[in-house]
Amino acid sequence: MGSVCIGKVKFPCVLLVLQVVFIALFAITVDYDGSAHATRGRSPVSRAKHGNSSQPASEAVSEGSPHEQPLPDFYPMFQDVHVMIFIGFGFLMTFLKRYGYGAVGINFLLAAIVIQWATLCGGYFHSHGGKIEVSIESMLTADFAAAAVLISFGAVLGKTSPLQLVLIAIIEIVFFSANEWIGITMFRVVDVGGSMFVHAFGAYFGLTIARVLYSEDIERSTKEGPVYHSDLFSMIGTVFLWLFWPSFNSALAPGDDQHRAVLNTYFALASCCVVTFAISVLVDERGKLDMVHIQNATLAGGVAVGTSADMMIGPYGALIIGSVAGMLSTVGYKYITPFLSSKLKLHDTCGVNNLHGMPAIMAGIAGAIAALVADFDKYGYSLYEQFPARVPLANTTEYAEIKRMVHVTPGLGRSAGEQAGYQVLALAVTIVVAIVGGLITGLIVRCVPGLGQLKAHHLFEDEALWNTPDEEDPSPRQEMTTFGKKNIINESGAPLMAGDRTNGTNA
Repeated sequence: MGSVCIGKVKFPCVLLVLQVVFIALFAITVDYDGSAHATRGRSPVSRAKHGNSSQPASEAVSEGSPHEQPLPDFYPMFQDVHVMIFIGFGFLMTFLKRYGYGAVGINFLLAAIVIQWATLCGGYFHSHGGKIEVSIESMLTADFAAAAVLISFGAVLGKTSPLQLVLIAIIEIVFFSANEWIGITMFRVVDVGGSMFVHAFGAYFGLTIARVLYSEDIERSTKEGPVYHSDLFSMIGTVFLWLFWPSFNSALAPGDDQHRAVLNTYFALASCCVVTFAISVLVDERGKLDMVHIQNATLAGGVAVGTSADMMIGPYGALIIGSVAGMLSTVGYKYITPFLSSKLKLHDTCGVNNLHGMPAIMAGIAGAIAALVADFDKYGYSLYEQFPARVPLANTTEYAEIKRMVHVTPGLGRSAGEQAGYQVLALAVTIVVAIVGGLITGLIVRCVPGLGQLKAHHLFEDEALWNTPDEEDPSPRQEMTTFGKKNIINESGAPLMAGDRTNGTNA
């Protein structure tokens, strides 16, 4: 009765109130940025050409150059990332035999909530007074935030109610935005693919919640495993993620950095896939492939190369990173996940530690090494665009020379070693913030009453929350009309002819 009450009253009320709050906050604090604003988005010349300027074009020319339009550059990759969030992550989690609706449906809901809430939270942390200005770039960063929440969702998949998940998402984005601000604004680190700020954070935030919510009922449940068709649906998510991951890692990188990030991610994923297939057979007692490994570990290369994706690691370096990630992730699914569950009472439904957590740590370390060996010989003057904190202080001869060659602002004058140290520090701080935030959030969703905490018989089960087809008691006799004639269909689906009998009844 409790779950019915949650579905009937509390859950829709919470969603509607939340949406009203978002509308109010957007009305008060959010506006379009210059490239999308009607009064600032076009140059005076452009407006004159379209008949929207009160000035002649000849007078308007002197007032400014055309405003840069980022939409054509960013929108194709944004759509790739969007597909990853709503299809890739959603279908990847449909492997549970009786929780497919919950995996895809709640994934859909959480992402829709987070892209609004993350726009606000990220804007509040990064704005310098005035309104938050939204653009195609802010849409991308909101999708990255949604990815962090969906990674956490994977750790508690099938073990939490929708209300608990909504609360987790709201709290997590506050911690996520704060941690990202520390890393980017205070530490001035580079993490173009979000391996530290998205993958490591989401993984260890979710794993900490999973540990807090652990119960013996979870281990005893017989509903957790897959069936043949649920694993096939999950592979849809895998393939979409694998195909579009280069866009995820490169979407916000400029110029040649973006091209390099696409190439590095492309090669890392390819090598990761090959090695995963090999290791999957080697660690299996019967020498067979394990679909869990193929669904997940094949993607680990995209995570592991994320931090260094836009750096000069070389195509061979990308292949090495992808290969090691595939090996690490596959071994994790085979040996580390059972250890965490049995010894540490940490039940990780989707194995996010293996796909996101450990490869993200690897990414942070690889990024620090790449930053340590980055020098002028490899990058030229673009070294200072790649690592803005390495730009010299203002009012120096060196800064003036660099400024003449590339567009930069005064930095901190860091050495390569200092930049590498801050990269490692950002990774460590991210893991600490994720664990502390996950602990606080887990205690809240466990202890606060009225959130629809799932009973043992509702774990990994759609039926308590969704209208599902009745597969247990199909009707023995169904009527089918064919070309105007009424035929009777028996249980096997074959039409019965006149005179045939089913269950002793004349057809």
